[in-house]
Amino acid sequence: MNDFPLVDRAPAPRWYGRLRVRTDDLSPADWLVPRGSHTAALGSVAGVAAPGFAAYARILHPARLDERPVRWSTVATALGTRVTPVTRWHEVVGTDRDGAHRTGLELPGVWDESPDEGPTPPDVARALLPVLSRHTATPRECWFGLWSGYGRWDWERCPTFLTPGRDEILLAGRLADAVSPVTLDEFTELPDLWWPADRAWCLGGDVDLASTYVGGSPELIADLLAAADLEAHPVAQGDPVG
Repeated sequence: MNDFPLVDRAPAPRWYGRLRVRTDDLSPADWLVPRGSHTAALGSVAGVAAPGFAAYARILHPARLDERPVRWSTVATALGTRVTPVTRWHEVVGTDRDGAHRTGLELPGVWDESPDEGPTPPDVARALLPVLSRHTATPRECWFGLWSGYGRWDWERCPTFLTPGRDEILLAGRLADAVSPVTLDEFTELPDLWWPADRAWCLGGDVDLASTYVGGSPELIADLLAAADLEAHPVAQGDPVG
């Protein structure tokens, strides 16, 4: 006997913010995981942000202090740890992975809230938009993937495409509208995957990660690493994610 009632989920919307839910043709996503690809393994950078790009960057989701963003490097300096391109949050705060978001680890005056795990946080996404826009010829024609496992809407009747470990709903819209799902409510998840029609780059996140990954040209990655309002590190497509 199941003692737990089913979650009451809203019907899948036709529009996710200003992004249109595609149910007819999922072929725009076919290129994300090429057949026979051994570089798009689950748990790797390429498995999150698609294989085959010349360069990749990891964008760290910030911690918080009084709702203000705090860099991982700031926390690491205060705790005497360090941040490398593949460091995970629990290594910064000196605990095991399961305890990374446990209360009581906070450091007064430095941070009081752990980084968000999941798709790109809206503030980070807004900082990414102008950089990504400069590196595609098709910012008005973009595709997005949303994990069907987010529990607020009932996606069971929507077709999905596969990425390593996830079933994704396909969305279409302008790059400028990538953050528009927050208009549904402030806790709405942004898409996990973003890519323009010209495939100049691919952005990927995941429900279990405190980072966003971007694959693209060396020029794009250099721009991301130089962005003052992003904490970014260069990574390789085979690196582990965190």
